[in-house]
Amino acid sequence: MYGYIVVDQPELKFREFDKYRSYYCGLCDSLAEAHGLKGQISLSYDMTFLVILLTGLYEPETIYSEERCVTHPLRKHPVRRNVVSDYVADMNVLLTYYKCMDDWYDEKKVLKRTYAGVLKRDIKELEKKYPQKAEIIRKSLSKLSEYEKAQETNIDKPAEQFGILLGEVAAMKDDEWSDELKVLGNNLGRFIYLLDAYDDLEKDEKKNNYNVFKYHKDVEDFDTFTENILKAYMAGCARVFERLPILANAELLRNIIYSGVWTKFYAARRKKNNTAGKQLEEHNDRSI
Repeated sequence: MYGYIVVDQPELKFREFDKYRSYYCGLCDSLAEAHGLKGQISLSYDMTFLVILLTGLYEPETIYSEERCVTHPLRKHPVRRNVVSDYVADMNVLLTYYKCMDDWYDEKKVLKRTYAGVLKRDIKELEKKYPQKAEIIRKSLSKLSEYEKAQETNIDKPAEQFGILLGEVAAMKDDEWSDELKVLGNNLGRFIYLLDAYDDLEKDEKKNNYNVFKYHKDVEDFDTFTENILKAYMAGCARVFERLPILANAELLRNIIYSGVWTKFYAARRKKNNTAGKQLEEHNDRSI
């Protein structure tokens, strides 16, 4: 995934951040057990949010342990793991595989094709285990690829496809909460897609890659224009979250939804404006 759905660490107490990291490490353990090192490589903070959200909603039995690993070899660290961790690990691998294949078809990225090949055996099993979800992920990424090749200018169309994809992933069960989770995931997916496009705009322009914001960058106050779109999607995500009967880790989830996601947007905006400032200085120097 993209690493945009994160905590606002300075606003968390130490024990809250330790709990957040424990779910991250639990997801890493689930990836390792089910898919080995090749699965662990796909670990992301975006999917850690989903683990905490679904754990808070369904309250499964969660095993707590303290472990050492390659990343933390000197001291033990807390790990929380449950059936949600295992489900999200499977979804993470599915998403990673299809996204790698999409990048290969669209941009011929050899490393992505190689990684997808390594995951292929696991994917066959996951497609049998989650046929509907695998099909929806494939169709959404295929439609997204069509929009990119057609140089689609409508912001909503490509964002919608990533929203459909993540909405399906968020709905872990076909139950009374599935519709709400699909709406939450849909809004979150749109947010991720557009924040990634905003963050990569300069790079995509240099490489002549598709980016839907290339067709809107000249609007008045482009940064605010983008921020308002992202706010609308996160507001939709927040509305659903507040309707869900989640008590466990609710404040941790609110930290991510209301604050953490914006740390990535503001970092991307600073990077963009700093680059623009340097380019202006260089232009002025040449003009003297």
